[in-house]
Amino acid sequence: MPPKGKSGSGKGGKGAVSGSDSSDEKSQGPKDGGNAAKVRHILCKKHGKIVEALEKLKSGMKFSEVATQCSEDKARQGDDLGGMTRVSMVGPFHKAAFALPVSGLDKPVLMDPPVKTKFGYHIIMVEGRK
Repeated sequence: MPPKGKSGSGKGGKGAVSGSDSSDEKSQGPKDGGNAAKVRHILCKKHGKIVEALEKLKSGMKFSEVATQCSEDKARQGDDLGGMTRVSMVGPFHKAAFALPVSGLDKPVLMDPPVKTKFGYHIIMVEGRK
């Protein structure tokens, strides 16, 4: 198992990792609010590849660049899943997406460690919530 990055809340070992230590108003929004979220993700089938993607993000690469290089999501072009409702997401993805604060591509707040679903491992970023 990879070493953990900066931990957030510590719930179940899944804390948030931010690309910046500054307090950004966007990332201070309420968690668990709304019934839909604008979500981006990076999907990899192998744990080693998702860890590599997470390290690239931590080193300062843009989310969209890492998604282009690493994501194996064949159903989508790029990392943007758009607006998804709570019921349209699989369990672990849903829990992570609604636990993360809203953030932007310039300072993404990410789930660390990545989330595992039946599709593989996901790095999730939430851009908005309704």
